[in-house]
Amino acid sequence: MADKGNDPAVIWQTMIGEMEKGFNSFANQAMTSPEFSKVMNQVGGATAGAQKQLGELMEKYLLAMNLPSRAQMVGMAERIQAIEGQLNEIKALLQQVHHNSLAPDSGYGTPRPPRTKRPPSEGEQK
Repeated sequence: MADKGNDPAVIWQTMIGEMEKGFNSFANQAMTSPEFSKVMNQVGGATAGAQKQLGELMEKYLLAMNLPSRAQMVGMAERIQAIEGQLNEIKALLQQVHHNSLAPDSGYGTPRPPRTKRPPSEGEQK
């Protein structure tokens, strides 16, 4: 078996561990400085501004191409969901009415009107 002092994996692991400790120490010192906070705030503000401008540019492009924007697509999706909900309610009501019309006349469903029209006899014309 190889000696632990000469094992390349152990040496590599030790070297990576030491590098990680050094980097963490440097990063912790850098992040505590007020300059770091200021720079990160500026970068965040610039990123937000760029994202807003890109969104506006994309909306103008979609408008020029006669395509719906993201906001319009979200609005259509919400309207379609509302319509589907209403259709499901109508479907449930129609099924209930159909079920009630098939129920026996023993009081479960809506009563049917009496049949008063009689078929014509052989001598009568329609």
